[in-house]
Amino acid sequence: MARTNYAARRAQLISTFGVGSLFPAENNSFMITSIDQWDEKRLKRVSEPRLARNLRVNELCLPPSGKSGRIPVVRFPDMLVCPRCSRLGNLRELQSRHDDPVCGLCSKKGELAPSRFVVACENGHLDDFPYAYWVHSYNPEDRENHKLSLISEGRTSSLADIIVRCSCGKARSMADAFNPLMLKEMRCGGNRPWLGWGYREKGCDKQPKTVQRGASNVWFPAVRSAISIPPYSELLSRLVTQRAPQLSNPKILEPVAEFMLEDIVKEFQGRFSFKELRAEIERQFHGGEEDELSEKELREQEFLALMNGRQDNPDSEFVAEIMPVPSEHRAWIQAVRKVTRLREVRALYGFSRLFPREQNPEAKLSQLYPEDNVQRWLPAIETLGEGLFIALDREQVDAWAATKFARSRYEILKRNADQAAAARNTTPVAVDIVQVLLHTLSHVVIDQLALDAGYPASSIRERLYIGEEQCGVLLYTATADSAGSLGGIAAQAHADRLGAALSEGRERTSWCSADPVCIESQGSGTDARNLAACHCCVLLPETSCELFNSDLDRACLFGIQGQEAQGFFSWAECSGHQARTGDPESVETEIVVPPAVEGSKWESIYLGEPRLRELLEELADADVPVAEWGEDTGLDNQWQTDLCWPSSYVAVLIERNVERDDWLEDQGWNVLHLEDYPPVDLAHVINQEVR
Repeated sequence: MARTNYAARRAQLISTFGVGSLFPAENNSFMITSIDQWDEKRLKRVSEPRLARNLRVNELCLPPSGKSGRIPVVRFPDMLVCPRCSRLGNLRELQSRHDDPVCGLCSKKGELAPSRFVVACENGHLDDFPYAYWVHSYNPEDRENHKLSLISEGRTSSLADIIVRCSCGKARSMADAFNPLMLKEMRCGGNRPWLGWGYREKGCDKQPKTVQRGASNVWFPAVRSAISIPPYSELLSRLVTQRAPQLSNPKILEPVAEFMLEDIVKEFQGRFSFKELRAEIERQFHGGEEDELSEKELREQEFLALMNGRQDNPDSEFVAEIMPVPSEHRAWIQAVRKVTRLREVRALYGFSRLFPREQNPEAKLSQLYPEDNVQRWLPAIETLGEGLFIALDREQVDAWAATKFARSRYEILKRNADQAAAARNTTPVAVDIVQVLLHTLSHVVIDQLALDAGYPASSIRERLYIGEEQCGVLLYTATADSAGSLGGIAAQAHADRLGAALSEGRERTSWCSADPVCIESQGSGTDARNLAACHCCVLLPETSCELFNSDLDRACLFGIQGQEAQGFFSWAECSGHQARTGDPESVETEIVVPPAVEGSKWESIYLGEPRLRELLEELADADVPVAEWGEDTGLDNQWQTDLCWPSSYVAVLIERNVERDDWLEDQGWNVLHLEDYPPVDLAHVINQEVR
């Protein structure tokens, strides 16, 4: 008897075998069902409120795991073939049981195999290949007199040797089955088996196309991710989210329930106070965070968190140390961050067929649940990792984008996008030459990190930050296996290593073994969305790329023959337009770090904020516990403190902000302003408060 249980990794249920995909299992093929059919009792909540708000759901949950964590499936395709007698049909027609698919028509009892061919449409529907229609050019009503067989003549491995034969005498090879014109008269049946057999969608206007059951274009996941940033990356925030069923109840804040909060504080041995726990509950469940969070806002928050930096803290899952900019690359790098710890949450919110959403923004996304049973949660996974963040000066990049050379590259890409849209009768994909520049740079650095950091390129991911005042890329590893967080990428953030790596990467990719064909390309890749980019230079495994290896042009970095000086690297170095940088290494040789600060955790703050240096020297001399720097505060994290000691409720502020300062005082904080005290006196006050 056939097995009834098969195993898959958790991460695969988001990226490879999610809802609506086909799961190959030995000699069987199954489809993962909609999430309304999953056992919610086996789901574990994932803490990432920003991503949940962005996807308009109440919570994100890990797929179930273990022997008891089962996910229901349905058998698909419905059409099966017997390898012994070559009969083709469904389980009923082949007189087979559902739990033991063995042919009941032949004496050899051949184990039935799922059909190799299915049909899909751009609206996400999936159905069996119409074998009866293919042979007869219509669907015969008398099925008893039209028994099908699928015969392989074995002369070659081509489709022409696969014959569909009917008992009525008609036969036809599968040679032309993949020609879209062959099924142009056939209407899509709107089949959605992952929702159930009663959820066919009527009136689909898309033409079905033949695909192989195991082809990669049968299912493209729509995955959105977020990096956990303060305060969501902190222990207290994660704890409150994980205990949402208990702590979201409004009665938990009433005086009669204070003992429950006190028990939680005791459980974690004072790692946070009663006031902090209560404030976090109010922020998460009673702080007005119901507003939607767009993808643009999601990335803006992450970019600001990376630029502000974050000191190491054992209770935090986000650490971004401010690092010096390599001296040889200060002409175009604004900031570097060593991200020694990060947490990424990826959520599946839909899927498409035939084309990924990244290549066709107008592609319809299929939902993970039926319209009449809307779910307020989505499957997600969480991973830990480390990485490297590089920011460019947006003003400098915009100045380069306005040059004649950059405009000429933009015009070529725009023409290609318009032609592809016209051929498909869709809206042209937007072209952003700044994105092309940053994306190509990202691939160059990833390729170099694969050589220097000890990771395979397929395990290094990119995250692009492009906005009105943003231009940066986070290169990181965040996986659930052994290639996750070894520290190799973060270690490359040090100025000596990063400078050498960037110089070598720049030298290696300035030419390509496919040149001059590559550098002179007028369009390559899907819809000709690349220019000078090929597998010999900047193309990467698609697991690493956010944009499916599109929007790439090596010439943006290096120029073309006769215009080498117009590439971004040479232009930035020769134009005199230097990147703005407030980071320490831009004046590294001019800063003398005091002995008490040097080598301590105060050093990154000392280098990053000149206005605090006198105070920091006094604090280090007095051996005051290291403060949090740039801590977010406010119900909506709309403010920051310059220095703070959360456990003692002490905050030091450089500039006054009446609304922020009043709010902190109302929450019980001792608010100290830098301008009100001499550094030695302020250090004494702080020492008394935090000891």
